[in-house]
Amino acid sequence: MVKKRVPEWLNNSLWSSNPPDDDERLLRYASKPSIPAFQPPPEPPIPQRPPEPQRQPEEEPKQETKDSSRADERSSISPEEISRQSQFLAELSRKVINLRELRRLASQGIPEGAGIRPTVWKILLGYLPCDRSLWTIELAKKRSQYKRFKEELLVNPSEVTRRLDKSAGLESDESKCERRGLLPRSEIPHGEHPLSLGTNSIWNQFFQDTEIIEQIDRDVHRTHPGMHFFSGDSSFARSNQEALKNILIVFAKLNPGIRYVQGMNEVLAPLFYVFRNDPDEEIAASAEADTFFCFVELLSGFRDNFCQQLDNSVVGIRSTITKVSKLLKEHDEELWRHLEVTTKVNPQFYAFRWITLLLTQEFNFADSLHIWDALLSDPEGPQETLLRICCAMLILVRRRLLAGDFTSNLKLLQHYPSTNVSHLLYVADKLCARSVE
Repeated sequence: MVKKRVPEWLNNSLWSSNPPDDDERLLRYASKPSIPAFQPPPEPPIPQRPPEPQRQPEEEPKQETKDSSRADERSSISPEEISRQSQFLAELSRKVINLRELRRLASQGIPEGAGIRPTVWKILLGYLPCDRSLWTIELAKKRSQYKRFKEELLVNPSEVTRRLDKSAGLESDESKCERRGLLPRSEIPHGEHPLSLGTNSIWNQFFQDTEIIEQIDRDVHRTHPGMHFFSGDSSFARSNQEALKNILIVFAKLNPGIRYVQGMNEVLAPLFYVFRNDPDEEIAASAEADTFFCFVELLSGFRDNFCQQLDNSVVGIRSTITKVSKLLKEHDEELWRHLEVTTKVNPQFYAFRWITLLLTQEFNFADSLHIWDALLSDPEGPQETLLRICCAMLILVRRRLLAGDFTSNLKLLQHYPSTNVSHLLYVADKLCARSVE
């Protein structure tokens, strides 16, 4: 049987290109103030065109460090970047946005600045309708709904008991008891008593939720520890951690079939980061509510991957991982045979994390956002694009894999090397085109 060979279009000079080092932009919000209290949401404005970059005076002293030179380079916007921003701004300024055109633009990467990415992601995830005239009403309704979720699901059972006492007219009796140093005898229903073992008891449910809440708390504190946005002792970082915890707890309580699964915090982080860093502070103040609904929508396409009962089903994570193997065999049978037959590198050893965490752990944070632009722009949902990107990741390091054994290949795929993300997405798109042919 003739082995399929890698196509010639992959023999590109970009194979050896490397991305920039870790992006210092990720720390630029570390000193922001904490999130203000909930306010009635204004209509999101059309993202504004950024001012033309100004050249720094030549006599201004420059630091002779790698980080400062990269920061200076980043401060200037290329003509291509300005042109792409203009295309997005023109599309977003329409009364009714052309979703097909917006997807096409986003699939090539969303430019930073001007508040473009937060708005585009919300539209691609269906949180904002294409008709701009509906934005104010929809946002007010969703944010109000999330506020009610928090009031109902994050309340301590002691507060529920206090409300029951108040509604029963026992508050004045308690006050008298407290003045005499006696314990009050509130007529609390048996099902709401802290010692009740009833399945419908709010206290019983509270104790069952405690373990999940503690796990969420631990995972949130481990989210991107190198970024001041998520980690540290600043009030801004703590408020961001609290928002992530609230979202995950509310999600877990509203979805008892899945509840919380480790790793959801990593999928949540990019959404909250993008929305919280919207240049419009009034919109950024509602990032928690906006992120919750977008997180629900995003996870709906990957829900089965987080459900352990479906692991071995045709829709579970094992079946999804098998699709990566089939894609590789279809496009590069030689590499597939070396990995899975010769060196016995099972795709579950590396692809499980790639898929469940949507590649958030394989690339630096800025590159992950670029990859997510492509994932969210797929009209069929992000999973098919995700699988093609996973296959492209294997093809881009095929020479090292073909020369490696089990140990070296497993180490390489579990610690994926730095790569040019734009070329990675180009290869993934080519795989899609070849599959259609």
